[in-house]
Amino acid sequence: MSKNREKSSFQADMTLLTLVVLLTVLGLVILFSASEYNGRVRFHDSAYYFRKQLFASSLGLGVMYFVSNISYRFFVRLAPAAYFLSMLLSTAVLLFGQEINGSKRWLNLGPLSFQPSEFAKVAVVLFLTWQIDNSRKKTDGFWFMFRTMFTLLPIVGLVGSNNLSTAIIILGIGVILIFVSSPHYLQFLALGSAGIGFITIFLAAESYRLERLAIWRNPEKYEKGFQTIQGLYAIGSGGLLGRGLGNSIQKLGFVPEAQNDMIYSIICEEFGLIGATLLLFIFGLLLWRLCVISMHSTDLSGALLSAGIMGHLAIQVILNIAVVTNTIPNTGITLPFISYGGTSIVFLLGEMGLALNVSRCRK
Repeated sequence: MSKNREKSSFQADMTLLTLVVLLTVLGLVILFSASEYNGRVRFHDSAYYFRKQLFASSLGLGVMYFVSNISYRFFVRLAPAAYFLSMLLSTAVLLFGQEINGSKRWLNLGPLSFQPSEFAKVAVVLFLTWQIDNSRKKTDGFWFMFRTMFTLLPIVGLVGSNNLSTAIIILGIGVILIFVSSPHYLQFLALGSAGIGFITIFLAAESYRLERLAIWRNPEKYEKGFQTIQGLYAIGSGGLLGRGLGNSIQKLGFVPEAQNDMIYSIICEEFGLIGATLLLFIFGLLLWRLCVISMHSTDLSGALLSAGIMGHLAIQVILNIAVVTNTIPNTGITLPFISYGGTSIVFLLGEMGLALNVSRCRK
């Protein structure tokens, strides 16, 4: 039995590790193609974005290896401190943050810039795991649900004041972990209604958010709908097989910041429907493996941690694809592993390290 258990754990590690490395390498290749024109025009260096992402990815893989060799229970014990630190950093962004493209989301640390909202996602997963694990058998009923979501309001308010998309992801992580730990389902109708009301208030609080709704409904009427329209052109022009790697036309200034949240439209143009679907299939395999690790965890904290990481990844992929296809209003959510963003890839690979550690301890 012991040998079979060790063999199964080794296979789980290798499957998850292979998928993570594959997505990281694919992300670098796709990013180089999507960012080559912008890098050449803005910085006179075609590989500008690629080199920065390569450095961040290498750092992230090192973080993943380091985290995977430390018991996840150690990080869960540090969860309250991590959650408090995330609130401090989010407050610092409001006071001293650097504004880029109209959004104040970055803190400058010497020559490096850091996005605390990415750390907040990991901190929330750890904190909710710690909180629910300490609740033990008191994980049913409206009071448990209310108490758990109430503890998220401080970080949601701080992050959501200038980054609504991350606030939505944090709320989504909370809902998923409550769903995983609760034996009842009817209470989620009330939670869903409260969530819709919360998002409605957030949208109405700022005029630019209402403007995004109007652009989503009819992008051709607004100048800011240009990005959405050009992204849809890119998706349509790719056809079944695509134009080929590096042959996108829409990335030549038509899709602004093609290396960021609209990168999936460039994938559709260069790799076609088949290539874009294969990428989603790889994401699906990764989510499936995280689900398997969660179900076979030896304790509640490991199960919740894997489920939280899976929820974070799933929400972000779904919302990004929905934005690119104009299914929902533009939120600025990036595509995990693929879009440009050093802070994002480092913390995302750190989460994968936590999942690898849980998989080593699974049944």
